[in-house]
Amino acid sequence: MKPRHQRFLLITAGVAVLAIAGMFVLNAFQSNLVFFFTPTQVSKGEAPQGRAFRVGGMVKEGSLQKDGENVQFVVTDFAHDVPVSYKGMLPDLFKEGKGVVAQGKLSADKQFSASEVLAKHDENYMPPEAKHALDQAEAAKAAQSAKP
Repeated sequence: MKPRHQRFLLITAGVAVLAIAGMFVLNAFQSNLVFFFTPTQVSKGEAPQGRAFRVGGMVKEGSLQKDGENVQFVVTDFAHDVPVSYKGMLPDLFKEGKGVVAQGKLSADKQFSASEVLAKHDENYMPPEAKHALDQAEAAKAAQSAKP
């Protein structure tokens, strides 16, 4: 085989290896990509069925029910609610009336099964997506109450 053909074969093999590596990286990125949705978006059907995503808002007052490790609560953006079930230990800062982000999947009956629950970590912090969603819900609620 001529040196020119060997170089061509080596370059072709290198490009093929890079393409396969790129495919693996993109596949891993796609499978680990988790989107954030508000309770309003979930109630409108914008959240994916059977795929993991995050829902965030406030824990509705009076909605927390504990039965051993099984926990049920409602996440609200003050316009719509999403019932959440979770099995495991809740974060220490998890309380009713406080901000929360839950990651999991939505079932066919609109029950959100969380695999992870995150609570805000100090008095001033809230995830930007959750803050924006709550501000929008509050503005929409104010606009509806202002109509005669």
